Amino acid sequence: MLTVLKSLETLWLWREQQDGKDIGFVPTMGALHEGHLSLIEKAKSENDQVIVSIFVNPIQFAPNEDYDTYPRPLTKDREKLEKIGVDALWAPNALEMYPEGFETSVSVAGITQLLEGAYRPHHFDGVTTVVNKLFNQIRPTRAYFGEKDYQQLQVISKMVRDMNINTKVIGCPIHRDKSGLALSSRNAYLSPEQLDIARRLNSVLKSAPDLMRTMDIAEAETKMKNILGQAGFDKIDYVVIRNAETLKPVKNKREEEMRVLAAVWLDKTRLIDNMGI
Repeated sequence: MLTVLKSLETLWLWREQQDGKDIGFVPTMGALHEGHLSLIEKAKSENDQVIVSIFVNPIQFAPNEDYDTYPRPLTKDREKLEKIGVDALWAPNALEMYPEGFETSVSVAGITQLLEGAYRPHHFDGVTTVVNKLFNQIRPTRAYFGEKDYQQLQVISKMVRDMNINTKVIGCPIHRDKSGLALSSRNAYLSPEQLDIARRLNSVLKSAPDLMRTMDIAEAETKMKNILGQAGFDKIDYVVIRNAETLKPVKNKREEEMRVLAAVWLDKTRLIDNMGI
């Protein structure tokens, strides 16, 4: 049976009752899809208890972003969690997480200035602040994050290392539909015609290894950007090949593990994807 927790007092009481057990934690903003459920299944396979959080975090959205319109189907989400056998749902409101007078933030330098950080200033400060709070509140043994938000995964992993947080961060493969489109709550914004265009994104990223056999990294990036533009995307923030850990430009493609990452727009919907090379 799913235990729904909405106050810190009830959360902490639940956590005390799990003393000595391995706790798996899957943080989400709701609008749960198969990608989230795959994280939960992995958490269930590796822990005694699994807790999922649903919280649309206001401080990671810029004023011009989609905080107000972000989907919040809490009843459906709760039903999915019950069906899959989650033990507890942590569903605080904004005031519970950020009471009056809240003035603290957690910031990771360096990696947060690149890629997503350059296009979404302060976004990662909002992410690391809320994840730090969630880790403090829940004290999970393991926490599960999808690789779709690859930079976020690297940022959180660095925060955990730097701050000596006793939680193991586990990255899980991107969950895709049959066409290869990365599952995302924001896919719900797309029309059928836009979905057809969106499905081209992954196929372009998959071309990166072949392109790099015959051209240097800058040429491969330009080629992919041109193909995405021709595919019908309205705007391309970036499509880059980077060091898989630091996300800095690659210095030696024969020696470094690499990742190709992209952020594109279809009308007002921003999509991200990535894959290892």
